[in-house]
Amino acid sequence: MWKPAERIKYKAEGGHWPSEAEAAGSRLFSPFQHGRLDLAQRTWIPAMVPWRATEEGEVTEHVLDWYRRFAEGRPGAIVVEATGIRDVPSGPLLRIGHDRFLPGLKKLVEVVREASGGETRLFIQLIDFLAIRRRPKKERFLREFLRIDNALRSSLADVADSDEALRDYLCEQDEEALEALLSPRDFESLTRGFRERVTDTEQPHIAELPQSLPRLFADAACRAEAAGFDGVELHYAHAYTMASFLSALNTREDGYGGSRENRVRLPLEVFAAVREALKPETVCGCRMLTEDCIDGGSTVDDSTYFAQRFAEAGMDFISLSRGGKFEDAKKPGIGQAIYPYTGPSGYECMPGYLSDQQGPFGRNVAPGRKITQNLRAHGLDTPVAVAGGIHSFEQAEEILKLGSADIIGFARQALADPDWFTKVKSGCGDQVNLCEYTNYCEGLDSKHKMVTCQLWDRIDRGEPGSRLTPDGKRRTTAPAWKRS
Repeated sequence: MWKPAERIKYKAEGGHWPSEAEAAGSRLFSPFQHGRLDLAQRTWIPAMVPWRATEEGEVTEHVLDWYRRFAEGRPGAIVVEATGIRDVPSGPLLRIGHDRFLPGLKKLVEVVREASGGETRLFIQLIDFLAIRRRPKKERFLREFLRIDNALRSSLADVADSDEALRDYLCEQDEEALEALLSPRDFESLTRGFRERVTDTEQPHIAELPQSLPRLFADAACRAEAAGFDGVELHYAHAYTMASFLSALNTREDGYGGSRENRVRLPLEVFAAVREALKPETVCGCRMLTEDCIDGGSTVDDSTYFAQRFAEAGMDFISLSRGGKFEDAKKPGIGQAIYPYTGPSGYECMPGYLSDQQGPFGRNVAPGRKITQNLRAHGLDTPVAVAGGIHSFEQAEEILKLGSADIIGFARQALADPDWFTKVKSGCGDQVNLCEYTNYCEGLDSKHKMVTCQLWDRIDRGEPGSRLTPDGKRRTTAPAWKRS
């Protein structure tokens, strides 16, 4: 993963942990109610992909264990991982694109309800993503996948008198020469793997996304409702379809790209379709970026506008992330797929302990404050959740005190210690296992391995009831808290 050139070492500090009485009187542990959104406390575990589903996208015992363990800490809300709305193969990621997924998802809801004593609200994140291919071997790409057009034939007419000879010639060239000879898109497919974009409107299925996606999202949301979830989170963030429509890089010329008004059009239409399909009491919000964090991408000014439009449309919450894009991601190895959290924008999404002068903790708070304050200035009280390097009670309480957000997201910190919420609320904050922000978990994610935390995945691996990863080296959930 990319790291800032400064490489300044930071260490997470717990600071002052509250007594039980102080926690009871805090903003963080106070109930929060706004419209349909009703939380026992202002704590939130954002969606994290743990790579525990079957290859067919079904819930497994490992999936149930993962969410049960978070629910035992009784946060205000848990958002289930990015769950695909299409009924297409996508590896060990949860899917919701067909009714056959409902039994497993219903069981997941039951497990969280039981483990949290009914205290934790459960939402599921609905995602759409376009096709992406692994980086091919050079010769295979040039001989099988490269489409030879007249422009390429003309440019190499003096060295190749047939398409077969042209391919032979290209196979002999090094990467620098191929970059000069191939189109930018073909060179990218060779060196980074093929990736569809929302701007590929010459492809009928891409051109028709504005017609197909509202119904796909609405159908998925209805399945989530049938499974018993309290609501859905529309995934409008990072490198995926809906975020790509919002991005300033979206240059579609069909009314769904270019200006901010056009780029927000499909996300609003998707939300409208979902809201209409759901029961009045079911929650619907979105996860969006404060900034793309890439050259030419959307800025906080764009996102401030988008958030205002979402709030005006009636979203029940807006959850903020940042970065995590394909455009600046590290070049993958041959046979691997590009991973959108390996470049500078990926660092902004998951900053590590080696950082710059700004540091890794709370990098998303300032842009989140701008978005929140703009909503309030326009008379909009839509709840805003912010996450990113938040690990201490003092951090969280200060963010709420300043009005930078209404809800605090703990992702990596909750992974490091699922009991953070119970420990801090009960006056045992000094027993919290603080995230070290080494991004060990992110390294596993990038390899599509079961995500665990180095703080606990090799502790008491043989204890009764603990499950291990397929290689037998790591436990898959944190040990139970033994209060001292």
